[in-house]
This record gives sequence, structure tokens and C-alpha cells, in this order.
Amino acid sequence: MNIEILYPYILYTGIPIVFLSSIWRLLYYKKPVYIYTATKPIQNTNNKKWHEIILFLLRLFSLLILVIGACRLRKPDTRSKVPVNGIDIMLAMDVSGSMTNLYENNSKTRFDVAKEEAIKFIEKRENDSIGLVLFANVAVSRCPLTQDKKFLKNIILDTSIGQINFEGTVLSKGLLTAINRLKYSNAKSKIIILLTDGDPTSNDERPEKAIELARKLGIKIYTIGIGDDKPLDIFTFFGHRITPPINTRLLNNIASNTGGSSF
Repeated sequence: MNIEILYPYILYTGIPIVFLSSIWRLLYYKKPVYIYTATKPIQNTNNKKWHEIILFLLRLFSLLILVIGACRLRKPDTRSKVPVNGIDIMLAMDVSGSMTNLYENNSKTRFDVAKEEAIKFIEKRENDSIGLVLFANVAVSRCPLTQDKKFLKNIILDTSIGQINFEGTVLSKGLLTAINRLKYSNAKSKIIILLTDGDPTSNDERPEKAIELARKLGIKIYTIGIGDDKPLDIFTFFGHRITPPINTRLLNNIASNTGGSSF
């Protein structure tokens, strides 16, 4: 039987203290002496020694139970082990302002499409650990690697443009943040899924830096361009606007140089 002790020092110190205290009480403790009147019946009621023995054993047993309870004995549940395929995956999602542009003249925005694709991907990877990185003007680690897919999907559903500074696209910094999450992973396969629509802004790192580090750590990067590869002229109530195309050349370069694919 595999039993674990959460606080072993309580067990190792508590039980000896209880037994030493019991020995001291047996050897050195003196009962109080009562002086009775000449009434014989009252005097005889104090001669039932077995009451004292039972009370002593009950005290000893109670103290031992308290010590054992305090040290927190527990048995691991081997039935709850989750089989894994050995793949750790980080999602790097673009939450910059350009993601609010409509997707191919549809009613959905590019960000809505990115969230839908991310959730579809998570639902297909039941036994893999997946985490989430968000990037716009800055890059933040939103969720570490987890097996709790429901928790991760709720985070993605609750994510919106504006939670971090959206005036910029630090694509490479987003990749570097995701790479840092996978840096100490012992999984046989490490993957980053990049979902973005735009070009990096001037405050971003060079893409070559992220590519070089990913290759060094054996991380494959799969890129998903959300949008179109040519400018779109979209008419709205306030007039028309031109949405910039996605940088397919950059996304292809990142994917091909790290052993991944671009979509």
C-alpha cells in the first residue's frame, strides 16, 4: 500500500512526545489524595481502578489520532493518471488592434476567427499540454501549460482586444515568450501555434532571433495567417477602409526555418 505523509516531521516528533508523556504519567504522576468521612460507601466508589485505566488508554488513543491526523496521511489515486502523448504546445495569439478588422468581408472579425480556430485546435488535442501567450504592443503569458482544456477554452473565450495595449504587434516577442514557456519542457515534441494577421511593428525583436532560439531548443512553429494575402477595401456605415494584407512571406519563413508549416 502506497501511503504518503504530507508533514512527516509532525509524525516523527509527535508520537515520541505522546509516548514519553504517557510513560512519565505512569511512573511519576501522583494522584491527589482525598480525605473522606467514615462513610464506607463513598470511600469504596474510589477503588474502581479499571475506570482510570480506560480513561488513560482513551487519552493516549486520542492523542495518537490527533498526531496522525495532523501529519496528513494520504494515498495517491493511481486511477486518475492521465495518459499523454508527450507533446507540449503553446498558442501565441495576436490581440492587436488590426485583429478587429473584418475577415474576408464577413460579419466576423479576424480575432473572432482566431479564437474559433484556437478552440477547435484545443478540442482535438485531448492528451497534450497546451498554454497561451497573448501579444500586441507587449507579450504576456496568459496561461501556462495545462491539461485542463475547459479552463483554457474559458480563458480564450474571455479574451478580448484591449486587455493589453493593442497599439502594436510584437510578433517575435510573442514567440520568444512562448519559447520561454517551453524552454524547460521534457516533452519529446514541442510546438508553437502562431495566430496573427499583421506585420511586426518597430518595437519588436528581429524574427531571426526567435527562429534561431526555436531551432536551438527543437521547437517547431506552425503559423496561421488570419486574413487575406492582399488588401481588402471594406465599405462600412462610416465609409470605406482598406485592411492590410497578412505578411505571408514572414509567416512562411518562420514556419519553414523551424520545421513547421504555414497556413
